[in-house]
Amino acid sequence: MKRFLRKPLMLGVFLPAVALTLGAFSYQPLHSDLKLPIQALPDSELESPESLSRVDVRVPDFTYTIQRGDTLSTIFDMLDVGQAAMYQVLESDVSILALDTLKPGDQLSFWLYEGQLDQLELRFSPAHQVVFSRAGEETFEYSEVRVEGEWKEEVVAGDINGSFYVSAKRAGLTASEIQKVSALLQDKLNFRRDLRAGDSFQVVRAKQYIEGEATGNTRLEGLRILNRSRELTAFNFEGQYFDLNGDSLARAFMRYPTKGRYRLSSRFNPFRKHPVTGRVRPHNGTDFATPIGTPILATGDGVVTRVTKHPYAGLYIVIEHGQKYKTRFLHLSKALVSKGQTVSRGQKIALSGNSGRSTGAHLHYELHINGRPVDAMKAAIPVAEGVNQADRLAFDSLRDRLLAQMNKQGQG
Repeated sequence: MKRFLRKPLMLGVFLPAVALTLGAFSYQPLHSDLKLPIQALPDSELESPESLSRVDVRVPDFTYTIQRGDTLSTIFDMLDVGQAAMYQVLESDVSILALDTLKPGDQLSFWLYEGQLDQLELRFSPAHQVVFSRAGEETFEYSEVRVEGEWKEEVVAGDINGSFYVSAKRAGLTASEIQKVSALLQDKLNFRRDLRAGDSFQVVRAKQYIEGEATGNTRLEGLRILNRSRELTAFNFEGQYFDLNGDSLARAFMRYPTKGRYRLSSRFNPFRKHPVTGRVRPHNGTDFATPIGTPILATGDGVVTRVTKHPYAGLYIVIEHGQKYKTRFLHLSKALVSKGQTVSRGQKIALSGNSGRSTGAHLHYELHINGRPVDAMKAAIPVAEGVNQADRLAFDSLRDRLLAQMNKQGQG
């Protein structure tokens, strides 16, 4: 079968997402009264294969907006794409696990060729999309597009009246942002016992925009809590947080996610070739030959953002360590933490296993920096040190600028 030339999909217009959770592959039927938001394109708008070879972007055959209660299985069946194609995409997705992060409001676009799925695009926000393109009769390859856009700062401030969570929510912080504030200062402040009515807080939050459209992504640039006679601060400097004096708020990362040292059965290799197809299939982590039931440790302080199962990755855990770092632990036999839980470096979070599609018992461990997988055995990992002398002027300038914004808001 002769295939027409397919060029990468790089669109300049994106659609925003809303923050709800999609059940992970529970494969329950859709409600019969659900109005399906499918946009089918008339034949007059579809181009011929000859013309497609001369354009940069093809119009999708279907675009579907995720609804509450949807599953991949029902969506693929509803569009008559088929379960075989779904599992072929899932096999490619094991390297990025993008399909596990779908939420109501996200969009799926489908391109078909001679009745088969040819390309699938996931749109999470105006700044982030993932495209799965057919690379063979039974295989897909993925590409990820991230757009930095413009970040605009604003100050969210309030007084403590009740719990910190209620007070911060009333002021305008999201649950996720409140959790990050608590995680940053957990070693310095007991948020339940230490805060009193009349204490105050200011948070400098940056919101991301793409061509003037908000993506829904935010990050904490600086914060201050005035707790009676104490002033607790945190400032985001090059992806790590430091206090007013430039001392780090994070403990050092551990290089290995286990107490003992185990043989590395497969190293990080973004250019690894599939042993059967010969195509490049990235290995975005490090595999340790751990017997089933080996205790797995958090390699740094952070917040658990995902505990779920995947047909190929098996039971896995994701931990976010501030704005810059993220770790993943795949093929587990048991999780010992839950989503939303704050964990400390060296804490036991799981037991290793052989779940999902695996050639044997092992732990697959990943470290991501700024959304990109890196070699955890070689990457420069954070250490609990202060701002170095060479960066001191830059840090002081950033700190003073953020404090000025907080002071202005406090006076207002």
